[in-house]
Amino acid sequence: MHRRKFLTGGAAAGGAALLTGAGLALPATAAADSATATDTAAEPVTVVTPNDKRYPDLVRGYNQRWVGTPEKVCLPETTAQVQALVQSAVKAGKRLTVRSGGHCHEDWVYNSDVDVILDMSKMNRVYYDAARNAICVEVGSQLLNVYERMYRSWGVTIPAGICFQVGAGGHVSGGGWGLLCRQLGLVIDHLYGVEMVGVTAAGQATVHVATREANDPTRDLWWAHAGGGGGNFGVITRFWFRAPGATGTDPARLLPQPPAEVLLQAISWPWAELTKESFAALVRNWGDWHAKYLKPGSINDHLFSALWLNHKSSGYVGLVVQLDATIPDPQKVLDDFLTFVTDGVDVAHVPMTAHMGEMAALPDFAEPRRLPWFQAARYASTTNPTLNDPSNRSDNKSAYYRTALPDAHIDAFYEQLTRDDLNNTTANVQLSSLGGMVNAVASDATAFPHREAAYKAAWSIWWTDPADEDASLGWIREFYQSVYAATGGVPVINDVTDGCYVNYCDIDLSDPVYNTSDVPWHELYYKGNYTKLQQVKKAYDPRNVFHHPQGVELPAG
Repeated sequence: MHRRKFLTGGAAAGGAALLTGAGLALPATAAADSATATDTAAEPVTVVTPNDKRYPDLVRGYNQRWVGTPEKVCLPETTAQVQALVQSAVKAGKRLTVRSGGHCHEDWVYNSDVDVILDMSKMNRVYYDAARNAICVEVGSQLLNVYERMYRSWGVTIPAGICFQVGAGGHVSGGGWGLLCRQLGLVIDHLYGVEMVGVTAAGQATVHVATREANDPTRDLWWAHAGGGGGNFGVITRFWFRAPGATGTDPARLLPQPPAEVLLQAISWPWAELTKESFAALVRNWGDWHAKYLKPGSINDHLFSALWLNHKSSGYVGLVVQLDATIPDPQKVLDDFLTFVTDGVDVAHVPMTAHMGEMAALPDFAEPRRLPWFQAARYASTTNPTLNDPSNRSDNKSAYYRTALPDAHIDAFYEQLTRDDLNNTTANVQLSSLGGMVNAVASDATAFPHREAAYKAAWSIWWTDPADEDASLGWIREFYQSVYAATGGVPVINDVTDGCYVNYCDIDLSDPVYNTSDVPWHELYYKGNYTKLQQVKKAYDPRNVFHHPQGVELPAG
């Protein structure tokens, strides 16, 4: 994969030296905004260089396949510091990338061409901003900390993801989903505003604040960050959250309240007892249920499930269900769901005694247990043996489905999951719920276009030994291509499939070896919203300072 060093417009490569740990000076024409008035650049920025013992830990993220060799890693704490760092990099012609939580699946942040990494992990505050009457989440905040701060302080939440250490920056900007998505929608459906440092055509680092207000002249920038993906337009520094229609100034009333309690159940089926017919019935039924209840407005909006289709070396296929326990007769809703999903499955389910991809074993949840919501959220996100292993390498792929899996897809799933030439208990496809309130928003109301999808499929495999990389990549690529053999190796937009999830970025979608369709990667991620994203790119990053191999491209001409 070819990359070129970034050299800003007419800036000389030998320009001004990049910022050191000394105090930073703001650009003379720095934008002044009421929300950033308290930011100062007086305090030194933490800067880590190759001779610092922290350097090896700060040039890599979650996926150990990707390790960078930057000149330095800078850890700003304020928007003003970010602005000054961006300005310095532009002036010096330095290639700059940004880390929020470090969970990028590809090497968009950590690669050999990067000169400077902005590590946003010190910008991690969550607080009520009276000036904007919204709850502010700084971009480096990790999701579990966001949940805890919001819930303990005001009894509210945002329907974001499961994994505790995912950073807000990439997760939110890509249109993040989680266990409450069918009930509350996507996290971006509660996004009120975004603050970003961009670079003008003249090379000036500038702070922008964009909101969803209809009369906001920068509203398109808010729209682009509601599903347009990270790393495309500038450095995101803060998000503001307020639910549409929220009134008053009490932060406890500005965002939805999660259910006080949930029912959590986890069951599994032994591969040794599953026939191809039973496997097909389970997978088909699960997809049929989600297609049937795609539209919002039923009691089933309160139910989320994940069907873990593991490689047979793990021993089991699993199902995890979370349901709002405060709805009328929740046990009946859960029983009806399980009856629907297991129709024709002639294998008895057993406790989930093995881990399921990213999910820990849950042997004590064979019968549904009632838990306080935050306890359940913390349990699901932290008891995670795979994602908590800092030595893991991984690869991932995704697809959205509008219907149940067709028979040909199910056949390919069964064939690949029962292959004898793989012995890796982490290899899996996770089918996870969408629909419900996700479907209540129009596909062009935000940059996230997959509102008609009933569920998402996510392929994953992890390994620690570099020697296992070729076999691991071979399995996941062959699996994916075999499922979509009839549509050029990718889940094109049609009556059955609906493209791919930008937060599960996949470089193979750009490679004609693996994508033999006539559908480009950007259509798979963004569908008809891509042209508007390109116009936002032109307006806020006309020099293409912020780019990666699958970044939003400047429009032709």
